[in-house]
Amino acid sequence: MQKRLFGNTEQAVSEIGLGCWQFGGDWGALSDDNAFEILETAVSNGISFIDTADVYGAGRSEQLIGQFFKNRSDDLFIATKIGRFNYPGPYTKDLLRQHITDSLKRLDTSQLDLVQLHCIPTEVMAAGEVFNWLRLFKQEGLIRHFGASVETMEEALLILDQPELTSLQIIFNIFRQKPIHTLFDKAKAANVGVIVRLPLASGLLAGKFTAETTFDEADHRNYNKDGDAFNVGETFAGLPFAKGVELANQLKPLVPDGMTMAQFSQRWILDHEAVSTVITGASKTHQVVDNANTSSIPSLSKELHAQIAEIYKTAVHAHIRGVY
Repeated sequence: MQKRLFGNTEQAVSEIGLGCWQFGGDWGALSDDNAFEILETAVSNGISFIDTADVYGAGRSEQLIGQFFKNRSDDLFIATKIGRFNYPGPYTKDLLRQHITDSLKRLDTSQLDLVQLHCIPTEVMAAGEVFNWLRLFKQEGLIRHFGASVETMEEALLILDQPELTSLQIIFNIFRQKPIHTLFDKAKAANVGVIVRLPLASGLLAGKFTAETTFDEADHRNYNKDGDAFNVGETFAGLPFAKGVELANQLKPLVPDGMTMAQFSQRWILDHEAVSTVITGASKTHQVVDNANTSSIPSLSKELHAQIAEIYKTAVHAHIRGVY
């Protein structure tokens, strides 16, 4: 597993991380034992960056992670997110402090490695006071670092110059390429790490779905496929499902021999130097291994990158729904 320096922390983290949204049940049912097997497999394969949030399963994801790593000495960087409980606010210093305190308890730790604002309203981030509170919590020792998970490039650029900002978490994949031209150079110049979520566009870019594929009732790929519950971009990268399957099929012939489509999709992301880590979710242990192995795969050719860029420009971009 290759590692990359993470923003202004001077700490190196695995370039393939583990996203733990699935532990909360929004990707279908997942037992405690299955979650522990996934975590064990991740650590055994060199994954050191774990991403979760307080709202995933109303705290279940954090609890499982805290329970699993209790009394272990693994060299990990665990990131969580706050700001969605009691949404839409109001956002106060006391409320965020309580959210951090609750996460500390669930993760069974005395200090959080990274706290990220979890897609809170643009106007709240623009006002800036919330970042003053985070700097205070850092001074108090509740958190080591802070960042923000955002929905749009406008939001990312709005807060990029916040003092002590460690990271931005964004949606970035072959179907969502806007950050390449709007954010990456600026993030590198500001020494702000980039955490990539939804690298496989909710599974589309693993290349195994058909237009007839269905999902569990509790799976966000069922109930949020058209943005009925939250931002449509969080599901299938904002693409209509059938169109996403069609576009994924167009990409399949480009996948080099000896590489899965999921690896191809993640390798494409890792070829962008501004990316610090890719937090790919997994509901099965073999997926964790497959994802982790992406780190050892050579970069894709310039010609292949050019082909992917052209497909995005001519076939994908016009079909993306939602703010971006």
